[in-house]
Amino acid sequence: MGSLQPIGLITDLKRKTRNRAIEFMNHHQPAADDVICTRRDFLRRVGMGFGAMGLSQVDTQAAGEYRNPLRLKSPHFPQKAKAVIHLFMNGGPSHVDTFDPKPMLDRYAGKALPMENLRTERKTGAAFASPFSFKRYGQSGTPVSEIFSNVAESVDDIAVIRSMHAEVPNHEPSLMLMNCGEARQIRPAMGSWITYGLGSENQNLPGFISMCPGGYPIQESQNWQSGFLPSVYQGTYIDTKHRRMDKLIENIRSQALPTSQQRRQLDLLRLLNEKHLEKRYDDEKLEARIASYELAYRMQMDATDAFDIEREPKHIREMYGEGTQARQMLIARRLIERGVRMVQVWHGRGQPWDNHDDIEVRHRKLAGECDQAIGALLKDLKQRGMLDETLVIWGGEFGRTPTVELPKPGANAGKINGRDHNHWGFSMWMAGGGVKGGYVHGETDEFGFKAARDKVHVHDLHATILRLLGFDHEQLTFRHAGRDFRLTDVHGNVIDQLIA
Repeated sequence: MGSLQPIGLITDLKRKTRNRAIEFMNHHQPAADDVICTRRDFLRRVGMGFGAMGLSQVDTQAAGEYRNPLRLKSPHFPQKAKAVIHLFMNGGPSHVDTFDPKPMLDRYAGKALPMENLRTERKTGAAFASPFSFKRYGQSGTPVSEIFSNVAESVDDIAVIRSMHAEVPNHEPSLMLMNCGEARQIRPAMGSWITYGLGSENQNLPGFISMCPGGYPIQESQNWQSGFLPSVYQGTYIDTKHRRMDKLIENIRSQALPTSQQRRQLDLLRLLNEKHLEKRYDDEKLEARIASYELAYRMQMDATDAFDIEREPKHIREMYGEGTQARQMLIARRLIERGVRMVQVWHGRGQPWDNHDDIEVRHRKLAGECDQAIGALLKDLKQRGMLDETLVIWGGEFGRTPTVELPKPGANAGKINGRDHNHWGFSMWMAGGGVKGGYVHGETDEFGFKAARDKVHVHDLHATILRLLGFDHEQLTFRHAGRDFRLTDVHGNVIDQLIA
């Protein structure tokens, strides 16, 4: 009989926990807008204060309060930027057709370059002159392609980086490198690192939101994964193709229960989780899971407001224009305005900017879909006084070759007017958030094939972004598997010239 006693004790404990949970549900029915209780409040309510007494012996942070993983945190230095909007032109826009004009390509058009073509994913041939004209804009006189004329109107607020370079000419590893700082292994996304470091200013919306209309980009949710960071820092995916709220954010509302009943369900779940957490007070993953449940409930109220662009004045909606890109750019501003820390805006499912063929037609179409909206976003942020504290980043995972991609039987046979991937040199730009506007940093060679001066690796870009947000990239770390990891791994230098 003695050997059965521990089982009896466990069963009795389960019964008492269940009874206490039922009692709690029957007597505690808060309104839908009740404030979330802290762990200390919870223990006071369900344990006559004794739980709180025990907690005081082990949790000394912030007078013993429950440590919300999305609570506001202070960076290492005074920050210039407080939020990030990352405009991701997935697929790889051509720098020599957008922000890096190369007159030498006109001179050598249709001829072999006076140098050996660099190795990229596919075989390339003669020099391919840009089919687009460039014009100088602003007081800085920065040249911009005709296909981004609306963006160009804000060029004096933009720092163009013409000397970006990555590691390989393939989408998957280049996407991972740009988003997570590591091309091969699972690592947290930049947005996850930012919310881990800064927390969120709005506890009713996710700190990191990734919007992509029509489905996932290549590598899918790995682009906004939290990796080994607690799951609460993972990006929340939104399909901005949809307009209806129940399609835009699936499962945000229960179809079976009113919010008051959902609240009671969550209170029961919280009780069980908190009971489990009593002996695991330092379990960040469990705390993050609890926070995720509560966040999903609270989003029912704030998300409806944030994603409803019909609440914007007509002249603002007209400034952004029509279509999906206009809608998601305006949503991005509304999210940042409501305290979301990072919003990533993808152009679309798959890799729309991956134009191996018909680059004139396809790049013009893609730019036509987003140029007005991006230009409006920059102006709108500035007129609201938000641009100074919002860092806007534009670019893809790499650029494209200045040489034409050669036909490949069975793939693009007969087409000789596209460009291959190019990781050797490409352009990105940043605006607002403490960036030096009207500035061009670095350059590629005279044909635009390779970064030639003041090179900026993706790790350097990440280090600079974190510096604008107030972090020393070498000190923003997370202990995992016996070592301290960071977004920039063991690389990266801050590009001081890009900072105002």
